[in-house]
Amino acid sequence: MAQVDACCLNPSYRIRVLKALVARRVISTIIVIPAPMRSLWSLVAVGVLLGAPPSVRAAESATASVVVNVRFLTRTTLKVSAEVIRFDVTRPDQAVIAAVDFSAAARTQSGGEVVLTVESLQAIDGSISVRGESVGVGGVLAPFHPVIAGRWIGSGSRAGRLEFSLCSSEPGTYAVPLRFVLSAP
Repeated sequence: MAQVDACCLNPSYRIRVLKALVARRVISTIIVIPAPMRSLWSLVAVGVLLGAPPSVRAAESATASVVVNVRFLTRTTLKVSAEVIRFDVTRPDQAVIAAVDFSAAARTQSGGEVVLTVESLQAIDGSISVRGESVGVGGVLAPFHPVIAGRWIGSGSRAGRLEFSLCSSEPGTYAVPLRFVLSAP
């Protein structure tokens, strides 16, 4: 039995596998046909075999089993409504809220964890906390230190809103750039 273990079966890899099978005499011939013409060539091949004399149809044949192991790599996609949040602090004794909507999608192994992190890219006067409405995880942002803003198990799409709260002792307008990362470790 021939065994093939492939991380991904791209066309050049398939050609190498087929050539190796020919070299081992597992199969005798390789015919590469472009995808749009495959159905036409199948009909032609069936017609030729049916019209061939019995001696040609009953020619030597071989049977082989090929085991293929495929591993899918993880993939993530993240869209956020803003990469900079703005706060207008008018009263130092009140927290100011800003929100960012997100849409996340991940393809991961069965039971794999997906994590959404956010980090502040700038220090400001005051503290910013984050919490997720639909994902239930959060914390206090510190410049260049990621905080887990969302976590779930398995592939699929998620959408939600992250709320950022600024407590500052100084009135003013604050613009804070953020970095969002969706990972499937």
